[in-house]
Amino acid sequence: MMAVIKKKVWLKYFDDVASGKKKFELRLNDFDIKEGDTLILEEWNPIIGEYTGRKIEKKVSYVFKFDLNTFGQEKEIRGKGLQVISLE
Repeated sequence: MMAVIKKKVWLKYFDDVASGKKKFELRLNDFDIKEGDTLILEEWNPIIGEYTGRKIEKKVSYVFKFDLNTFGQEKEIRGKGLQVISLE
């Protein structure tokens, strides 16, 4: 059975997700999600600490979970961070 998961998305990212420009989410691995699930992103204003009322519903097509040492580069990742690159 496919799950429906609700998460916050900040104001500055909402329109990019809604338009299809931003086709990825980088999230803390603190919840269970899998391919085929539905992710509902609710726009969140962190300045006032409230939801705006706008929502986006997206079907999950791919999930890649990892920890900092998955690639054997934990030291480098801690020093330089990570990039997430969206491909078309």
